[in-house]
Amino acid sequence: MARLKLLTAKKSKTVKTAKAPADETLKRPAREAGPGSRGWTGRGGGMAQLLPSVREYRGTTVQVCGLWPFSSGASSPMIGVPLGRHEETQATVCCDPISWFQRARLISNPSAFILGKPGLGKSTVVRRMFIGLSAQGVHPLILGDLKGEHVKAVKALGGQVIKLGRGVGYLNILDPGQAVEAAQLLEAHGHHEAATRVRADAHGRRLTMVVSLITISRNNPPTDQEQTILDRALRVLDERFDGIPVLKDLLDVIVSAPDELRQVALDRGDMNIYLQETRALEATLLGLTGGGKLGEIFSRQTTNPMKRDRAVVFDVSSIDETETDLQAAVLLACWSYGFGTVNVANALADAGLEPRRNYFVVLDELWRALRAGKGMVDRVDALTRLNRSVGVGQIMISHTMSDLLALPAEEDRMKARGFVERSGMVICGGLPASEMPLLTSAIPLSRQEQQKLISWQDPPAWDSRGVDVEPPGRGKFLIKVGGRPGIPVQVGLTSVEHGPDGVNDTDGKWHGSPEPIMDPTAPVLPTEGGSL
Repeated sequence: MARLKLLTAKKSKTVKTAKAPADETLKRPAREAGPGSRGWTGRGGGMAQLLPSVREYRGTTVQVCGLWPFSSGASSPMIGVPLGRHEETQATVCCDPISWFQRARLISNPSAFILGKPGLGKSTVVRRMFIGLSAQGVHPLILGDLKGEHVKAVKALGGQVIKLGRGVGYLNILDPGQAVEAAQLLEAHGHHEAATRVRADAHGRRLTMVVSLITISRNNPPTDQEQTILDRALRVLDERFDGIPVLKDLLDVIVSAPDELRQVALDRGDMNIYLQETRALEATLLGLTGGGKLGEIFSRQTTNPMKRDRAVVFDVSSIDETETDLQAAVLLACWSYGFGTVNVANALADAGLEPRRNYFVVLDELWRALRAGKGMVDRVDALTRLNRSVGVGQIMISHTMSDLLALPAEEDRMKARGFVERSGMVICGGLPASEMPLLTSAIPLSRQEQQKLISWQDPPAWDSRGVDVEPPGRGKFLIKVGGRPGIPVQVGLTSVEHGPDGVNDTDGKWHGSPEPIMDPTAPVLPTEGGSL
């Protein structure tokens, strides 16, 4: 016990006198004079409080291999149209459906779906993609521009602008387009089977458009017997009519009651039965040809036929926003006409009569067409399902999943959700929190990704004091491919795209607005500080 106390006392004494221990191995080596990680310490040393950021450079593996270990792999693909910077790593993000399908092999279907609240830059992303793809030899087809947002860009690319609207331009839905000339050219070179397919495709698309217009006009699809009568009437019209028919000619064929139509109407030789079966059909077609709520846009000859060797935009901005049925009908007509032209181009290229062309189809405001009436989802689904087999990349644009799922029939809602599920990639902008359960049912999203999308839909600061302050989510998008982590990108604009004269200026009607006229007799209210 006494020995233990003595050792304790010696240890305490050693601590108090701060003498080095007897064991040489416990001695600390003397620290050499020199700067630390932030510079020289001490008085007058000038130690840095903040480390400057290091400039980053990008290069190929062959170029930067000598910089090991100070290099790291890119966190985003470098194949496709440059969109902007990765929000977290600031790496360049390149993305478009055709490049990721054809060259990078990152997706199995050259299609994309864009979702986001209005005003956050969905159209800007689309324009960036089709401008970049146009430089790679892909022809953009904007099949229905409701706001005229893409007209400037297509004009800058040397493309074709087709205007449609009341008194502006007409699109004859019975016009086979270039299918007749293409079929004759194929037959002249011995490709009879290909010519037959071209004619059959043109017939099917014309029948689909007539049925779609009737569906929109009635808010219900025609009966099976009425569709059979229409099919036979179109065939009779092709055989007996010289030139390109219009809807009035189709109506005249049905009214004339040829034997071919009476057979499919099952009138059993009784004309009264035929008249009873075709009465509703004649009334609907009469409304389509004589005005009605869909006007005369589809009842006259096409004013500006579409060309297949350049960029094309259908400018339908003259149609008022309140005419939803007319907008939906025009969109469907543009989609059908555009895909018909693509099929003609592919048939001629397969026969070696024309060079192979690829197209990038933009289907904007998809929700308008889906709400036009029962059965419209099937029409859109038939138009957009075979894009990979016909060499076409496509991108569909809508605001929210609620727009797609706000359909009365459950089977239509399931098919509409399939548009998102079948897309090769889904690009999401700012979305409200209520959209997350609907969106995650179609594509997987982590909790962090959901919070990011919700934060992007916030408005700008209340007190902007006249400064042009953008919403925090404008130009920010999350690129999702299957179950992979999303790529957050901040879209960067060039001088050609930005500014009042750029191709992205969609507020032209607000430029040059007059200054507000103030009443000199009105009282002037002071600000919080008491002065103006």
